[in-house]
Amino acid sequence: MTEESVNSSEFLKIAMVAACPYPYPRGTPIRIERLANALAERGHEVRVFAYHLGAGSEDGPVTICRIPRIPTYNKYSPGPSLQKLLIVDPLLAGKLLVAFARTPVDIIHAHHYEGLIAARLAKIGHSVPLVYDAHTLLGSELPFFKLGAPKKLVSRLGNRLDRWLPRLSDHVICVSQTIKDKLTGLGLSTDDITVVSNGVEHDIFAPRQQSPRDPNAPPTLIFTGNLASYQGIDLLLKAFAKVVSKRADARLLLVTKSSFEPYEALAAELGIRGQLDFVAAPFREQPALLARAAIGVNPRMNADGIPQKLLNYMAAALATVSFEGSAPSVEHGKTGWVVTNGDLDAFADGIVKLLDEPERAAELGRQARAAVVAQYTWDIAAEKSEAVYRRLLDSAKSKRPAGLQRSSS
Repeated sequence: MTEESVNSSEFLKIAMVAACPYPYPRGTPIRIERLANALAERGHEVRVFAYHLGAGSEDGPVTICRIPRIPTYNKYSPGPSLQKLLIVDPLLAGKLLVAFARTPVDIIHAHHYEGLIAARLAKIGHSVPLVYDAHTLLGSELPFFKLGAPKKLVSRLGNRLDRWLPRLSDHVICVSQTIKDKLTGLGLSTDDITVVSNGVEHDIFAPRQQSPRDPNAPPTLIFTGNLASYQGIDLLLKAFAKVVSKRADARLLLVTKSSFEPYEALAAELGIRGQLDFVAAPFREQPALLARAAIGVNPRMNADGIPQKLLNYMAAALATVSFEGSAPSVEHGKTGWVVTNGDLDAFADGIVKLLDEPERAAELGRQARAAVVAQYTWDIAAEKSEAVYRRLLDSAKSKRPAGLQRSSS
């Protein structure tokens, strides 16, 4: 950039670092893709640096820069792996290093800690501001993965990394107020953290564009997303068994590309296997599936961010039943039905209540959609991100020391 003050109308060259498959239909890649596209549509030049893996259309306003293909690495699911840490992420850092030497950028926006570390290594010798995008925190996420160590030890390690790693950046963008509060509790200054929530494609999920649910069809509960342990699928199945004991006509549709094999024994034991349906539908088909469902279910108990599936349910004007630990965007009794974490009876009773009171369910859905349309758009997310970029660039020009500072508390 030039020495003059950064003009709000001036386009920026942005390097978006995606340490994951890209594009891909799950939370992290979706946030990166939608945010990158929204920034490009605002006139900025955006390059996304990503793994060699991807599934979906690559047409769009951004340029995708991939690491070399690694035949032995085909992991699309979330979570760490030895090969990822020792081979894939270093290759990403190398890709960034070469790119920065050839084509200077104004801002680096790195997602997740792997992306942050790769970007920090690549920017050595460069004064480009580095923004870290926190989708979740390791202290709460790592214990859900099989790492060969006690969960308490893994959680403590995650908390230490949550305290230290964000300080490698010049500013933190996070997906929710929950993450901001936790990071400030770990000693980061609130001034160095900005909440930028996810958006949702309101027009795609608009109910009027979909075929309405057949009132004579069995009522269907719907879950979309991967079946990783943190999603609470075991809790969902147990709650669904309670629903079936009161509403024998109910069915549960799982829209996922994940294998159900880890849960087969539990479903059989609960006697509900015959009332489960599965479809590996691409994202473009999900609005129609949501339109034909009676209730969206979100059985995840803990989420530092906001599950994208929950925003999609709300955008589709679908009544939703959720545990409170992953539903900060839902107001109980107004935009959805929220119950205490782990209370399977309350979760099941909420579903049955809404099945028995379809008019109330419809009103919750209408209110949910109105709330999402007003508060969650990708253009808002891009505008807030751009404001962070320009503050950092203006700060650099005034030679104010960059980097995160400890809070005064």
